[in-house]
This record gives sequence, C-alpha cells and structure tokens, in this order.
Amino acid sequence: MSAQHNEPAPPARHYPLPSAGSRALDPGDPAEFARDRELDVLVPTRNRPVELAATLAGLAAQSVAFGVVVSDQSDGEPSWRHPACAGLVRALRHGGHPVLLGQHLPARGLAEHRAYLLSRSQARYVLSLDDDIWLEPGTVARLLAAIRQVGCGFVGNAPHGLSYLGEHRPQQESSFEEWDGPVLPERVDVRGPQWNRHTVHSAANLLHITRRLELQAGEWRAYKVAWIGACVLYDRAKLLAVGGYDFWRNVPSVHAGEDVVVQLRLQAAYGGAGIMPSGAYHLESPTTVPDRNVQCFDVVPVTAEQGEVRVT
Repeated sequence: MSAQHNEPAPPARHYPLPSAGSRALDPGDPAEFARDRELDVLVPTRNRPVELAATLAGLAAQSVAFGVVVSDQSDGEPSWRHPACAGLVRALRHGGHPVLLGQHLPARGLAEHRAYLLSRSQARYVLSLDDDIWLEPGTVARLLAAIRQVGCGFVGNAPHGLSYLGEHRPQQESSFEEWDGPVLPERVDVRGPQWNRHTVHSAANLLHITRRLELQAGEWRAYKVAWIGACVLYDRAKLLAVGGYDFWRNVPSVHAGEDVVVQLRLQAAYGGAGIMPSGAYHLESPTTVPDRNVQCFDVVPVTAEQGEVRVT
C-alpha cells in the first residue's frame, strides 16, 4: 500500500439545508453519529432521488438496529432533500435508526466516496448498499446472522433483476458452488479459474438457483463468489486491515471495480461468501457510472504477489 495508507478521506462540504417542497431536514452530527454500534448502513448516491427513496423504504422495513449514512454527490441539490427521501429519513429516525446525511464534493471517484463513507462509521459491521437496491423485510437480519456465524471478511446478497425472471441461463448458473463446511480464506485471481462465478449474479440466475434448492423458512446457505455488487456486509475491522478503499489515490477518478479489489483482498485473508436467499432487488435504473473502462483491479494490487497488501 502507499505511504498514505492511514490518511483520512477529505472532509465533506456542508450546505444550507432548507428543502424545496418539504420542511428543513437535520443532516445529523458526524461526531454524535460515530458511536459503537453493531451495524451501520453506508449509502453513496448521485442524481437518484426516486431510487434513493426506494432504498430507504427497504431499510425502514428492516427489523434490526442500525445507523444509516447517506452521502450525496449529485450535480444539483442532494437527493436526500427530495420530499420522499426526507420523509423516509424521518421514518428511519422515528424507528430508532440514527441517520447521517451529507454532500461529499468534489467527487474523486467511487473508491474515494466509499472511503469517506467508511470513515463515518465506528460500527462492528458495515453494510455497503447501493442507491438502486430495495431490500425485502428480514434481509439485514439474515446477513447479520450469517456473518456472525461464519466469521469471514464479508457476506453479501447479489440483487435480482426481476425483468429477467422469465429467462433461464443454465450455462451462467453452472458456476454456482456452495461452501461445504466453513467459509475459508481463498485466493481468487483476476480472470482466473474462479472468475466466472460472477455470472451467477447476472439477470435472475440466483433466484432460479434458490428456487431449485427449496430452502425452508429461515434457512440460508453460503456459496462461493468472485465478488458481489450492490449489497455487501463487511466486518469493518477486517476491511480496514486489508487497507479499505485507501487505494483511491492510486486510481484515476473515473473508474469502477473498487469493491472487487477489497473483496478479493478479504477473501484471500479471511474468506467471503454470498448468502442465499437474497433479499436484494435491483431497480434496474440506468447506471450513473457509464464509463467503466478503468477497473481498479487492473490498476492496484489485489494479492501480496502483485504488491504490498498489508493485513494487521
């Protein structure tokens, strides 16, 4: 890692908060928010007030305790000012969930934004949740139960694309493999033998596989992954031990694949797993990251052989 490994991400900028169409919304106090909790949910967002409202609605329907950080990089006013989002922030707070809101500018890329979000939390676990994912009730409780039991670096729910429900893709589903026994550290090489596992997460493949398993109510299974996008629960201490997202300084500001880097590192050090059934559903809105020419895993080391990856 670079010599700047432990430097914090730049501070957020703060703006006046009266909201058009709704009453003023308290953004929350970062110092008061940063308390020891079991779980915080970290949501980066940009130009997606409608999708963000759906994401917050899913969180409001969960049954476990957690804090929420929403960090906005919209071109205009932050999405959380939209009346629907503001109303759901109030609903979350009314339900006992601390919520911290901010606008983090200028944008320096996805990895830096996730590094900033991570710096806001002191929780045991952090759920990295994209702003276009709806979670069905019980999803967060199941992920928490899984990571407590398996004790690995991360677990996740790959989101379903329900518009593809009528499509069956046996070749893509064929790379599915359950963990038979404990989740163990595993080296997954970029474009190596296990790389095709990611096809399990395309379209509605995982939903079809889950249905065939005929899981009982309350039952879940851990399976092997290359990586998981959009809804990933990390052990925060383990994530920091492999460097977190501090590599953001070493990649161009326009990039993708930042979560792949940290998950490959975590799998090598601690193991990682997908959890099924998945309660995450993709809203299938147009991406806000259209330029994916630079993938972080092609730029920075993901294994000790490629460069220093420090685990403390």
